Amino acid sequence: MVIDFRNINTVWSSIAAQTLKRLGLTCVVICPGSRSTPLAVAFAQQSPDIEAISILDERSAAFFALGQAKATGRPTVVICTSGTAGANFYPAVIEAKESHVPLLLFTTDRPPELRDCHSGQTINQLKLYGNYPNWQTELAIPSVDMGMLAYLRQTMIHAWERSQTPVPGPVHLNFPFRDPLAPMPDVEILHATSLQLLQSEFDTEDFFSQVTAISPSFYLPTSVNLPFQQWLKTQRGIIIAGVAQPQKPQEYCRAIAQLSKTLKFPVLAEGLSPVRNYVDENPYIISTYDLILRNQEFAKQLAPEVVIQIGEIPTSKDLRNWLTSTQAQRWIIDKSDQNLDPLHGKTTHLRISIEELNRWETLEQGNRGAEEKAVRERRKEGGREELMLNNSFPSLPHSHTPSSPSSSSEYLQLWCIAEAKVRESVDQTLTTIDELFEGKAAWLLSQTLPPKTPIFIANSMPVRDVEFFWKPTYSQVQPFFNRGANGIDGTLSTALGIAHRQQSSVMLTGDLALLHDTNGFLIRNKFVGHLTIVLINNNGGGIFEMLSISKFEPPFEEFFATPQDIDFAQLCTTYGVEHELITSWKQLLSRLNPLANKGIRVLELQTNRKADAQWRRENLGKFSVDLA
Repeated sequence: MVIDFRNINTVWSSIAAQTLKRLGLTCVVICPGSRSTPLAVAFAQQSPDIEAISILDERSAAFFALGQAKATGRPTVVICTSGTAGANFYPAVIEAKESHVPLLLFTTDRPPELRDCHSGQTINQLKLYGNYPNWQTELAIPSVDMGMLAYLRQTMIHAWERSQTPVPGPVHLNFPFRDPLAPMPDVEILHATSLQLLQSEFDTEDFFSQVTAISPSFYLPTSVNLPFQQWLKTQRGIIIAGVAQPQKPQEYCRAIAQLSKTLKFPVLAEGLSPVRNYVDENPYIISTYDLILRNQEFAKQLAPEVVIQIGEIPTSKDLRNWLTSTQAQRWIIDKSDQNLDPLHGKTTHLRISIEELNRWETLEQGNRGAEEKAVRERRKEGGREELMLNNSFPSLPHSHTPSSPSSSSEYLQLWCIAEAKVRESVDQTLTTIDELFEGKAAWLLSQTLPPKTPIFIANSMPVRDVEFFWKPTYSQVQPFFNRGANGIDGTLSTALGIAHRQQSSVMLTGDLALLHDTNGFLIRNKFVGHLTIVLINNNGGGIFEMLSISKFEPPFEEFFATPQDIDFAQLCTTYGVEHELITSWKQLLSRLNPLANKGIRVLELQTNRKADAQWRRENLGKFSVDLA
């Protein structure tokens, strides 16, 4: 059944569902409720083209949908009933906006005549999510008029496009429905007659003939003003590969590597960037920049003239302080319309992706090569052309081998030598740690996971330990995270959404982030695939141990660290989830490769929050003390 003609609501809802199916929608998350019945039935009937997943908790459902959208790069629909149900979507809406994830939020509602009169389960749902959606609107009351059905079709198309362009993000549609909500035949004579007439005249293929699964995209202008020549003349430049979860990580990493090798600039690679996991693409990766820059005297020697920042700036406070103090000219490479400079420096934002920049660079080289050839042909006619060549067309080195000594290569070597020394020191130190130190978990994960494993890294201390310790490898591991708003909302649900129908996946999380979203475990019966949760249980918020408030007791332990004293073995038993207490690094390694292929598993490491925080305070600054 393509269009359900049993009543007005079923027609309306099935046209919305059918339009999105033809546009390329493959997953919809449905929360239980009455007012949403027409949409729930319509999308459930699109199986197997659209997978419909029922999730009880709306906050968990929205974050699961967010994870699916992150993993697939396509918008995911999440549907709920009227009232406060939609309010539970709000944290995921914020994260989708801030991290540029396409999400379609369909809240259902009472019709206008049942609002503002104390009708049950009714709140004001218009602009429910403030200014966070890319676009938001309330649809008209369902109608079987052909003009109104065409309006519905085009609204779905527009919502699909606006969730992806000009910058991916959330779109909110509010659907008001009158009774009957269930798919029962309409008994009113007027409506029944209208439906019969519509069914007899409705040409499905003609109605949907121009609805095609073509992803909206942008085309670059025929000319762009890019600063390649300025960068080539720079003696001291760096590239920062910031927080990123690109859909095509290898192409993304190759584009960064191409720019790095062309300019002979080191790449300071954030732990949440895939660049650290494609070390074979780029010989100039700097993974220990946070530790290097803790040596303030050496950091002054590394002061750059030009900084090329790709995407969001890394988490590192030391890096941010160093960039602020050096006041280098900074270029930000990112397609979004966002201001990605929280440091408010001397910044130029190039609204272009690194892949597009690389294509423009290649094109520019090609044009330059053609012009060089033309000049050489004209050399027989005189010597002035050679002067033009020398002044206008500098060469672009692409070799992996170091160039002859120059100011720029000496600067690059300064970074690379520092990276080698600090990386060796980090590796030697962590190798000798036998106790369950939190930071070593991130270091081991970087070297142990099967190739291309998706890993979701929770906020607070896990993201920082990844930045400090994640070792560059050839693994092509895919990092995911919610760094848009940096909250702990929906941690488990997002990870499950990423792992659903994907390669066996891993999540690295602290205890509070997991406990904040334990309702995510209710997804286990719908979940297809495998997720291993590496749980750092330090009984509280480890991130707060790094802040000044940790010196004040009371109120620190009760109101900031907030230990929950949870027995995770019992918690996992409640939800029917496998649990294993990890007591040695050897045991952990044996559980990480190979991974299981189905189910949810928690590997719990019980650590000492205060001792680990003290270790970081005492040791992070020591790794770079011997740098000249």
